[in-house]
Amino acid sequence: MGAGHTHALYVHEHSVVHRLAPEVKIAAAFAFVFAAALTPRHAVWAFVIDAVALATVITVARLPVRFVLARMLVVVPFVAFAVTIPFIGSGERVDVLGVAVSQPGLWATWNIVAKATLGVAVSVTLAATTEIVALLRGLERLRVPAPLTQIASFMVRYLELIAGDLTRMRRAMSARGHDPRWLWQLRPLAACVGSLFIRAYERGERVYAAMRSRGYTGAMPVGDVGLAPARHWLLAANLPLIAGVAAGVALVMGP
Repeated sequence: MGAGHTHALYVHEHSVVHRLAPEVKIAAAFAFVFAAALTPRHAVWAFVIDAVALATVITVARLPVRFVLARMLVVVPFVAFAVTIPFIGSGERVDVLGVAVSQPGLWATWNIVAKATLGVAVSVTLAATTEIVALLRGLERLRVPAPLTQIASFMVRYLELIAGDLTRMRRAMSARGHDPRWLWQLRPLAACVGSLFIRAYERGERVYAAMRSRGYTGAMPVGDVGLAPARHWLLAANLPLIAGVAAGVALVMGP
């Protein structure tokens, strides 16, 4: 499988989830996140249902647990911020392990952690079961404006090249004894980033000129534009439907 069609988050499998149409998976992921966001923070049981439903999808997709957990580490900054809320929040205080913390702050922390974790988990699942080209095709089929999908396409295709340029420049600077440890030593690194920006811009101009010379008119070919089968929509709807029902019941029941 070509490097242009896969990415670091993709897991090559032949599961039911992998075979679903990309636009179906994108729509289901957004609907699931929306339902989770609407879920009241006090409805712990609803978040548990969401987590179990998503874990079932991950299991059906045959995604390695270690792989998923490693990719979910991006949520750590949100968790680190959320953990401070009970200590600086106002309102009624409760004792937790001998420390007085804000009860509303605890609920706020739980709300952030639960929803951020579910959102990141479903995003990782979507990326792990859908190739980059398929994701872009799915966005086009969902009528996302063409310029946005084209920008995303170019970004994905050339991000590794730019990252490689930056790595080589940093390696060359280190070989010449540049090892910034203090703020005032970052000027050469800033110059390096500026040079990288110029290189990226010039590369973009060359690529655009080459594409224009080959007949590019501002729209990328999308290939097969057939509609996703109804069974794909029915299968994918299970996850957001479960989350939506749980959120609806929680909203009706109240605190």
